[in-house]
Amino acid sequence: MRNRNILLVAVCLAVAGGVLAQSKMSSMSHAATPVFKPAADMKWTDLDPEHGPGVKVADVSGDHTKGAYAAFIKFPAGFSAPLHTHTNTAKIVVISGTFLQAPEGKPEVRLGPGSYAVQPGGSYRHTTGCDKASECMIFVEGSGKFDLIPAEAAKK
Repeated sequence: MRNRNILLVAVCLAVAGGVLAQSKMSSMSHAATPVFKPAADMKWTDLDPEHGPGVKVADVSGDHTKGAYAAFIKFPAGFSAPLHTHTNTAKIVVISGTFLQAPEGKPEVRLGPGSYAVQPGGSYRHTTGCDKASECMIFVEGSGKFDLIPAEAAKK
């Protein structure tokens, strides 16, 4: 079982690497030499304590608070964010757990490890969550800084 989990994580990381390799984010600089960040060296911080308590982020490229970025994000099991939008588009690869997203007025989409999604910035209203069975980890490549704009705040 452990070997299967290691293989699954390796496949997911390879998919995430492919997503990054295909991206042409002009605002992010590309390293002239290889970059390695072992999992034990990741610096996890709170993503957004006000709108996402318990959600952690580890930037691997750029800075999610300032502009374009690539990062791992962990959601606690059972996490749920109410209807919201983001200013910038995000490309997402699910690493572990079951990541949940429900576009406004449409059924929930459940994405397991190895799944890919593009979350448009702007007016795309949705909920985000993580199945209660286990925490979720995703790899995200954002075209600009991260924000979460609750739908209620947008109405005001």
